[in-house]
Amino acid sequence: MAANDGQNRDSAAHGGNVPKFREDSTQPRYERIMNEMSPEGAAVMSGPGWREKVRQWWPYYAMMAPGLIFFFIWHYVPIWEAKMAFEQVRIIPPNIWVGLKNFQQLFASPIFYQVLANTLIISGMKILFVFPVPIMVALLLNEIRSGKLRGAIQSAIYLPHFLSWVVIAGVFIALLSPTDGAVNQIQQSMGFGTTNYLTNTGTIRWVLVISEIWRSAGWDSLLYLAAIFAIDPQLYEAAEMDGANRWQKILHVTIPGIVPTIATRFILNMGMFLSADLNQVINFQNDVNASTIDILDTYVYRMGLSTGEYALATAAGLFKAVIGMILVVTSHLVSKRLTGKGVW
Repeated sequence: MAANDGQNRDSAAHGGNVPKFREDSTQPRYERIMNEMSPEGAAVMSGPGWREKVRQWWPYYAMMAPGLIFFFIWHYVPIWEAKMAFEQVRIIPPNIWVGLKNFQQLFASPIFYQVLANTLIISGMKILFVFPVPIMVALLLNEIRSGKLRGAIQSAIYLPHFLSWVVIAGVFIALLSPTDGAVNQIQQSMGFGTTNYLTNTGTIRWVLVISEIWRSAGWDSLLYLAAIFAIDPQLYEAAEMDGANRWQKILHVTIPGIVPTIATRFILNMGMFLSADLNQVINFQNDVNASTIDILDTYVYRMGLSTGEYALATAAGLFKAVIGMILVVTSHLVSKRLTGKGVW
């Protein structure tokens, strides 16, 4: 009787709705809870099935399909062929498994270390001097109060992104020509001599950096500008009420608000650190500056297509991919520790 009175008191304290689970301990707890819930609660817990989700979101899946198919065919399927890095490629299959012999040959080549050093120098210069420019451009665009003026400037600085490197290289070759280029004419008018920037091994890397800034700074600023527009306006109002001036609002509101975007972009750029833009280098490369801007991608291109050493070229490409993955993971962990933000 005392036990029954205790149960009745517990039922009354809970409004008389004490769930009675099945005594079958072999039934999963989730199923027991779902069986005792009301139909409305069970529907919320279970959610719509995958067929309903596909039926609801199929237009978006259809738009994603071409991109996914492209990446699958041209990025994931070739991963299987990376096994050529461990084989001796023969005209008549099958190939012969040689293990790490191609990597030993690659690391024994002095040319490989030269192109690796060039790649590290060029990519390092781009990280230091190119990466911050879109951030500064976005901050400057955000300070323009006239919508029409901002739109005109944005349109002007976005256009170079849609030009191919063939066109951009032609523009810079014309500007930097030692005979009638605008840059050398300005130098002569100021009393300085002419400089052949495209054959000078001390300046050709800076030509790559400046041309990269001219091409990508405007377009890359779009992502940072979108992040700035997503910042809560009340934060600016609160800072203004506290007496913050324009610079203080940029330092304490705008920049902290785009730190996640900056961290994500930096991590992705580190993953492409050993890819110093093959198209750009090929269009600016000549016989004089080849030793200065010969990079891993041009080395792979030359080994694979010019000399037919497909196994050696695949080994170099696989080396670049592994280093890129290591850099992505490392930069993610460092960013996570320093800023609390990362890719995942």
